[in-house]
Amino acid sequence: MTKQYLKPLALALSVALAGTACSKQDDAGAAAPAANAPAAASTAPATAAAPAKPSFDVSELDSGINACDDFNGFVNSKWVAANPIPEDRTRWGAFDQLAENSLNTQHDIVDGADKGADAAKAGSIEQKIGLLYRSGMNEDAIEKAGVDPLKPELAKIDALKSPQDIVDFLDASFNDGNSYVFGFGSGADFQNAKVQIGYAQQDGLGLPTKDYYTDPKQADNRKAYVDYIAKTLTLAGVADADAKKQADDIMKFETQLAAASLAPVELRAPENQYHFVSVKDADKITPHFSWEKFFAAQGVTVDKGFSLSQPKFFAQFDKMLASTPVSTWQAYLRFHAIDGASPYLSKAFQDNKFDFYGKTLAGQPQQKPRWKRVLGAVNSEMGEALGQLYVAKVFKPEAKQRANELVDNVRNALKARIEKLDWMSDETKQKAIAKWNTFLPKIGYPDKWRDWSGLEVTGTNYYGNAEAASKFNYHYDIAKIGKPTDRLDWGMTPQTVNAYYNPTDNTINFPAAILQPPFFDANGDDAINYGGIGAVIGHEASHGFDDEGSQFDGEGNNKNWWTKEDRTKFDARTDKLVAQFNEYAPIKDKPDLHVNGKLTLGENIADLGGLNVAYDALQEALKKNPQEAGEKIDGYTQDQRFFLNWARVWRGSVREKQAMLYLNVDPHAPASLRAIGAPSNMEAFASAFQCKPGAKMIREGDKQVKIW
Repeated sequence: MTKQYLKPLALALSVALAGTACSKQDDAGAAAPAANAPAAASTAPATAAAPAKPSFDVSELDSGINACDDFNGFVNSKWVAANPIPEDRTRWGAFDQLAENSLNTQHDIVDGADKGADAAKAGSIEQKIGLLYRSGMNEDAIEKAGVDPLKPELAKIDALKSPQDIVDFLDASFNDGNSYVFGFGSGADFQNAKVQIGYAQQDGLGLPTKDYYTDPKQADNRKAYVDYIAKTLTLAGVADADAKKQADDIMKFETQLAAASLAPVELRAPENQYHFVSVKDADKITPHFSWEKFFAAQGVTVDKGFSLSQPKFFAQFDKMLASTPVSTWQAYLRFHAIDGASPYLSKAFQDNKFDFYGKTLAGQPQQKPRWKRVLGAVNSEMGEALGQLYVAKVFKPEAKQRANELVDNVRNALKARIEKLDWMSDETKQKAIAKWNTFLPKIGYPDKWRDWSGLEVTGTNYYGNAEAASKFNYHYDIAKIGKPTDRLDWGMTPQTVNAYYNPTDNTINFPAAILQPPFFDANGDDAINYGGIGAVIGHEASHGFDDEGSQFDGEGNNKNWWTKEDRTKFDARTDKLVAQFNEYAPIKDKPDLHVNGKLTLGENIADLGGLNVAYDALQEALKKNPQEAGEKIDGYTQDQRFFLNWARVWRGSVREKQAMLYLNVDPHAPASLRAIGAPSNMEAFASAFQCKPGAKMIREGDKQVKIW
């Protein structure tokens, strides 16, 4: 059972500042509020009074390290040494610290909602969130139930006798909000982004990527995964010998699926995310799986067609329907049903899942405390509702107004840069500006909140609540199919410490939780704010023009708006950025493990473009305030403080196993490299710190990358 909380298309397309969505790499069932970018600071929410400490504490800088040789070390090494990774985390840094603050605020909210649920208005979000959280914290009831809540699902799997039975089971499971083998959800049509269509996408693997099934370096992880599968089955009552055989069969089954799956780098290409077909043509690709019947079972009307996004994968899925023994299908479905339900079952199931996905794959010593895991589930199941309560508690209108001003200033700087490009033709520039004109910034929280009146929640049945929420959210999503795209929809909750750009609606999105120090300080100087949230704004806006976003026009359509010559010039510049990041080997004692410059290209382009436009915006702001422009604060100029805060945002450390996992799956470069990657390509950095030619942080001549 894979809960369909996150839209498949959103995971494939939306590009974020720092984050990955909650996944099997997070410890069992805990929602990760931020991502592979590790933020510092304030324990106060956005509405707090001015902090007593300075907006940038220069005592944290390491004067023994030359900023021109190791800028990340200069800014962050003392902090990292003084702030070890907590035992219940795989990394710790600026984003994580800010996310922790957000979690503590949310904890207060859900705890209060639990205590007040019985007296709350019937059907209100306060009542539902309180009951949902209460059910997850009721460990006695969960322990007493054991695996019993899952038994009806397991009985359905045990009753399967034919390939058609399997198809019928899949149809019904999706309708209940549980996905197996593939994912399905709504998204904007790549060719007509004003309309939502259905997207079916590859899924179904228990290991992070296809390479984990064949790479000799992953042999230990494969063995551990098979052991995990077997133990998971035995916890649900399968005899030891049968569990071992089923585990071996499941591994072979998933290896076949993996062979037909695309790798993360391949999935970044729009042509691998969208393959529009009629229902009739889709049935030709999967003759043993009727899409017409699937859509009927979901209650979805498909008009002209949908995206069968990875045809090779679905052809293999169909082949396995016909050729794989039903008993192997049963084993596969049985395991994934238990694995998906484990966070909502008794402690033995939760601990078992954490032991593999937390300890073995990510190197996390301890599981998060119960309240954080349950809060993660609340975020997954009723995240926007919780966000409504979060915003009411911590987010003032003044913060939104100031953020909007920064957005306007940074966007204007981006426009000016596009207009001055010396490598782009006027023809393409005009179309780039046309796309710029249609950007829609969204700040803090949705203008209109979701209606939760159709979701029934009790205070006593955690698993039942998860099932109900999964079905409710899935049908909320697929009900959009065939309807106009709503650009005001949000793909992140307000309490998430992150930001993102969506190319299919051309929006840049900044949740409330990121609009606080070190990103945004209402009492900070311009340099601090432009080096923090200004660079975040520039980063998200630059995603509209990265290697992927540049393939979409201002309406959100996957359409070429470039001349051939300009695209060639763009590719030549981005190839140099790929080469730069390919050279980085970020894990100590693992010099053979390098960053994947292709996988991380979009984020690296956005960092470089975003930091440049934020710097330009700072210069424009300082022109209006010449006194501030010439003033040093704690001995540092405005230009220096701009880069200091950029590096501070990326401070942090990560456990070795998690770092290795990120290199395989994460489209973001390691945080320590993001602190130095973009500045090393900027003449403004060299000038700010008076770096001499040959310094390690300085790239000169052809080695320096300039894109936007």
